[in-house]
This record gives sequence, C-alpha cells and structure tokens, in this order.
Amino acid sequence: MEDVLDVYHQPHDPDCPVVCLDETSKQLIAETHVPIAAKPGHAERYDYQYERNGTANLFMLFAPLEGWRHVEVTDRHTAVDFALLLKNCPMSTFRTL
Repeated sequence: MEDVLDVYHQPHDPDCPVVCLDETSKQLIAETHVPIAAKPGHAERYDYQYERNGTANLFMLFAPLEGWRHVEVTDRHTAVDFALLLKNCPMSTFRTL
C-alpha cells in the first residue's frame, strides 16, 4: 500500500502520467409505485418495493494530474471487458509499480 501512496507524491511527468483505475457494480432498479407527493410537514414518500432490472459494471479511469477521466459501463465484469478497457484507454502509456 505504501508503494501505491508514494506514486501520488511524485511530481507531474507528462511522459509518464499517473493513471488510476477503479471499478464497481450497481444494481439497476425501477420504482413499481408512484411516490406519494410531499405535503407541508412531510417529505415525499417512496415504497420499498422495486423491480430488479439487472446489474451494470462501471470502470473508471482517471489521471488526476492530467485532468481527465473516462467511465466505461459494461453488462458484465469479465477479464475480457477489463482487457478491452485497458486496450482502448485514452492514455496509451501506463506505469506499473
């Protein structure tokens, strides 16, 4: 972990940019009932029942010192999806620890 944190303290080098990668998956849901409108003294109310619409995987690449980020949304989370993300990355130069 210390090796990774040391990378963030290095000076900016345009020939060797720091590119970060994060990923997460999110459940996609839809409301099944119309929310009850807000009234004076009461907030809008939602029913806890929902319809599940699958999942989506999000990959985010960002270069904090370069000032850009890229988000890729995929249906799956596979090694092929990960490899394609790296292959098609806006920055073609990666530095590994």
